[in-house]
Amino acid sequence: MTNHDYEQMKTVGIAAHSYEGGTLSFLTACRKGAAMLGPHMHPNIVVSAIPMGLSMDGWENDHLEEVIKHHENGIEQVRKAGADFFICPDNTSHIVLNKIIDHQKIPGLSIAQVVCHEIQKNGWKKVGLLGTKWTMTGPVYPKEFESCGLEKLIPNEDTRMKINEAIFEELCQSTFKEETIQVFVDAIKDLKEQGAECVVLGCTEIPLIINQENSALPILDSTRLQAEYAVQLALSGRELPKAGWVKP
Repeated sequence: MTNHDYEQMKTVGIAAHSYEGGTLSFLTACRKGAAMLGPHMHPNIVVSAIPMGLSMDGWENDHLEEVIKHHENGIEQVRKAGADFFICPDNTSHIVLNKIIDHQKIPGLSIAQVVCHEIQKNGWKKVGLLGTKWTMTGPVYPKEFESCGLEKLIPNEDTRMKINEAIFEELCQSTFKEETIQVFVDAIKDLKEQGAECVVLGCTEIPLIINQENSALPILDSTRLQAEYAVQLALSGRELPKAGWVKP
């Protein structure tokens, strides 16, 4: 690879929300780059990591203007660092990102749009979804599913609450209990019984405990998929819009 080849690549910005998700996204992008370009190579990547704790009160009390402020700061940090576009490896964050994306100074790559593109490639129609309570019942995935003709299936309310608590109280803090893993494993089995053909791991921390070996359904790892698509975009030579979401 020549310096010219490297200089032609776009710079990926990772605007992290949780540190576990941001770390997984960064590692995945580097490894995808090496797989495509050769050992030790990947597109230039810049990262911002504003603490998620600053946004938690906003999430819990529906003060989304506070959440928006921190996300906009993260996007601006990667832009100033040279990012040509950004990804946010957090599904719930896309609730606010969808509200502000058209007003940012660089475009983004939507995690939900990436996932839907992958689902369509496989021909699935009934899709199980796991994530935070805001992701499982919120607007991000229904909007994209509807546009793609997909049906969303989610766990019952009791299981949703257990999953949400586990994400914030354990997984986001690098705690992985066997009994918690079983909650997720059982939830996927229940989704399969409902008719789901695949399951979206719609939270950046779920892939830390769920993989194809312990899942009853084919998994769509939203964090890794978004990072891999970002590398492909960085190498593609595609012209990017000035703002908004870049179509996968």
